[in-house]
Amino acid sequence: MTDTSYDVRIYAIDVYKGKRTTTHWVRWSVDRIPSKKAFRTAALANSFRASLLSAANRGEAFDRETGLPVSMARNANTSSWFAFACSFVDMKWRDAAPGQRRTIADALTPITAALLATTRSTPDNAVLRKAMRAAFNTNRRDERHSADVAAALAWLAQNTRPVSDLAKPDVLRSLLADVERKLDGKRAAPDTIRLRRITLGSALDYAVEQKLLDANPLKEVTTKKRKTVVHQVDRRSVANPVQARTLLSAVPGIGRTGGKLVAFFGSMYYAALRPEEASALRRNHIDLPPRVWDQEAGRWRVTEWGEIHLTTAAPEIGAEWTDSGRRNEERGLKHRAEDEGRTAPCSPQLALLFYDHFDTFSIAPNGLLFVAERGGRISSTTYGRAWAAAREAVFTPEVVASPLAKRPYDLRHACVSTWLNAGVEATRVAEWAGHSLGVLLRVYAKCLDGGERIARRRVQALLDGM
Repeated sequence: MTDTSYDVRIYAIDVYKGKRTTTHWVRWSVDRIPSKKAFRTAALANSFRASLLSAANRGEAFDRETGLPVSMARNANTSSWFAFACSFVDMKWRDAAPGQRRTIADALTPITAALLATTRSTPDNAVLRKAMRAAFNTNRRDERHSADVAAALAWLAQNTRPVSDLAKPDVLRSLLADVERKLDGKRAAPDTIRLRRITLGSALDYAVEQKLLDANPLKEVTTKKRKTVVHQVDRRSVANPVQARTLLSAVPGIGRTGGKLVAFFGSMYYAALRPEEASALRRNHIDLPPRVWDQEAGRWRVTEWGEIHLTTAAPEIGAEWTDSGRRNEERGLKHRAEDEGRTAPCSPQLALLFYDHFDTFSIAPNGLLFVAERGGRISSTTYGRAWAAAREAVFTPEVVASPLAKRPYDLRHACVSTWLNAGVEATRVAEWAGHSLGVLLRVYAKCLDGGERIARRRVQALLDGM
């Protein structure tokens, strides 16, 4: 059986009127294999259907796999980069996390800007990038846009290079050089470059799958090797126990929300929770050890350890990237299967913070521990401002300007560093923190102060004996 057929039937256009848009479907069959293509306007649909009819009337064979006339199937390989990039986003969208969706859009924007076919009548750069961000969002692409963004989208549809151009070594090398730069021409951060290259490589693999390229040119074209940068925790950012406790003691006095955030920040410092994990904590996730009243000291005491059973996280991503339309969409833990949790230790110090929180603040009906003044989760803007205010309250201006505990996330770094320097075996620390062992040892290599001091003493002893 050949791959083409002359048994072609072309049907009337179907019109589907949805809540937001109207879709015009062109339907036809080749050798009784049905095909269809959607258009936003009747004019585009009629034009495409007329092309099919013309090919059939000329006696042209149709390709069984694509459903297109042979001439159109050949031309399909000249698909523009912009149209292809939109289809790549749609392919990735369903299975991608909100953060990954945003990362893909962030990477495709400079890649597409580097693949413009002309600079003639180019829209304003800010408008063009706004249009790309809308186009690379499956949920937003077909929304009603402002006139300038709609015009930019129409311009992009006509003015990007064909995907096939990326098979040309000079074009690919130029693209790789361009995506390593920021808007101001300076070199982008290593992580940014890495994510852009990963996205480009994945897109080119998809182009091969769609038969727009014979092979992924990234695997064939010689380019400059880039050294992989390992991001290690800056030892200067890691607070010691006295500094951390001092900061936590200042948090209750920060605004109306400060009191609610003591246990929030405490869970990062004492249990190495990520902010998105602390945001998703519920009462049933925590097994607290018993507390006893110390009559002589006039306060509660806890002497045993409890456990925190983490099952979900609520990373704060823009609502436009989530399926629910909410800024914080709960999902599985980072780098783990959807239903795979982990258990973090709850020290006596953290247990007391949780008890104080339960005694003072109400828990949401769904069990959520940390609730904003008007309900819902406390935003990163709110807890970030509270943390900055606590640093200013207890540190000198010189220390405030330093990296020491600059971000709430640095509390997690301080916790992991404390565990490692206390002599807890690395495999257990990795399990508690939700890291792989390899990542743990690479990222926290500079924080192993104990090993550094011991090594220096050994060298000094040898030098003193000479």
